[in-house]
Amino acid sequence: MVKLTLIARVTDGLPLAEGLDDGRDVKDAEMYKQQVKALFKNLASGHNDASRMSIETGPYIFHYIIEGRVCYLTMCDRSYPKKLAFQYLEDLKNEFERVNGPQIETAARPYAFIKFDTFIQKTKKLYQDTRTQRNIAKLNDELYEVHQIMTRNVQEVLGVGEKLDQVSQMSSRLTSESRVYADKARDLNRQALIRKWAPVAIVLGVVFLLFWIKTKLW
Repeated sequence: MVKLTLIARVTDGLPLAEGLDDGRDVKDAEMYKQQVKALFKNLASGHNDASRMSIETGPYIFHYIIEGRVCYLTMCDRSYPKKLAFQYLEDLKNEFERVNGPQIETAARPYAFIKFDTFIQKTKKLYQDTRTQRNIAKLNDELYEVHQIMTRNVQEVLGVGEKLDQVSQMSSRLTSESRVYADKARDLNRQALIRKWAPVAIVLGVVFLLFWIKTKLW
């Protein structure tokens, strides 16, 4: 069963459209959406150059196709037929290009084509039941093959991006720790100065006090 559907521009990872009621029955749906955003970010950085791929994540699997510098992605149950998932994406791609083609490159804000959700929902309903005659015919279509499409694990695909993020986090942590160290060093220096000169200050204070008392007595 189709669980999530997202469309993004590959050149910069900008999300263009999404199934608005997607993920309501998915536990940790937000986590999977974050994985999708990380994948779009990796695609924009050129880390993955496959135009079609399946990516396993928990009990689900992402399927995506890239065409015309746009990525069409869906998340399905692992048991959902791979052939139907990619034909679903092909239907979305054909309609999205037909309706929004000239505006894709100039879109400047996220979800500029959010109205495309209407077509996403209508098409998703057609693909939900794998036992309909329509979908059985698609499964038996020998002209549409998906055996050559690579399947990978989400940790493999996002690994490069995660390592870069870890380096960035480590750099930020080291910068923060160096600031803390500098502050502690200043405090220690201040305490050392106090310990060094405090006895002298006390002696001078006592001498001054005795001198003052002596002048008063006179």
